[in-house]
Amino acid sequence: MAQPTAGRRRPAANSFGVNGEREWEILSSEYVLESPWYTLRRDVCRLPDGTIVDPYYVREHAGFAIVFAITADRMVVFNRQYKHGIGERVLELPAGSLEPGETPETCARRELEEETGYTAPAFERAASFILDPTSSTGRIHVFVARDATPGGVPAREITEAIELELVGLDRVIDAVRGGHVSVQSHVAAIYAVLDRLGMIEMRAPRSI
Repeated sequence: MAQPTAGRRRPAANSFGVNGEREWEILSSEYVLESPWYTLRRDVCRLPDGTIVDPYYVREHAGFAIVFAITADRMVVFNRQYKHGIGERVLELPAGSLEPGETPETCARRELEEETGYTAPAFERAASFILDPTSSTGRIHVFVARDATPGGVPAREITEAIELELVGLDRVIDAVRGGHVSVQSHVAAIYAVLDRLGMIEMRAPRSI
């Protein structure tokens, strides 16, 4: 396991974002913390009006894949596990971070099998979201995996004590509305997939 390091300088020539030119100029940048799980850098930035912001912290992240896996009998695969940050057991879809050089779909396939033992013949990208535009470089990639079956081999990390839960496809929205699924990225993923499947009732917006 790599040990966290601090102070490594990062090239400041990162003047362009993913979709175009950055509005903030990065004057200098260094890594405050590097580990297999968390990479934090400290930037010195010049705003368009010339104001210098020092420091500005950004978490570098390769992104996540979230899998909405549906079995042939229309059950959706969920995990329930303890999350130490919030100190609670939460209900989520199978998900995990992209490894170096890994595509989002490869990550989705790997995480589904590692966490649940389920595999699926085909994965369809349903949506992509920005994780935290204020302080993170990461994106969330949501996939639908149809005809999922429990024929794979789980390979869970030491921090993962996972209980599998199958929820009927027509009851997933109730799990969200009832607060049983409350992790924001998973709520967004569920709504995106159900909308793609034509299962979200469209209502005219009510005036405020």
